[in-house]
Amino acid sequence: MSIFGMIKDAIFGKAAQAAPVATPAAGSAPAPAPAPEPVDVDAILTAAAASVNYETNWRTSIVDLMKLCGLDSSLGNRKELAAELGYTGDTNDSATMNIWLHRQVMNKLAANGGHVPADLKD
Repeated sequence: MSIFGMIKDAIFGKAAQAAPVATPAAGSAPAPAPAPEPVDVDAILTAAAASVNYETNWRTSIVDLMKLCGLDSSLGNRKELAAELGYTGDTNDSATMNIWLHRQVMNKLAANGGHVPADLKD
């Protein structure tokens, strides 16, 4: 699975765990599935940050965001994520790459059904 896929699953999976599952009554026809609600990325990550015993800044740090998702945030994994998302800059300039990565991850979460605050995406 891709690193972005693991980030998305970590965030969107938490939203699915929080949503109640409706079961149809016996003998009734199943209702059509409602359109999925956007996943509130900000609320999920803010709650995750509140539950850890260390300071985190997931709103600007790709490293903190990956850690909150339970992923290895090593430079090697961030370079792999950069390649996956089409980064064309110098991966040895990790500061610039990290800023780009964070923006792209937020943009892709929004494109995949996440509600992401405007200040976190392009």
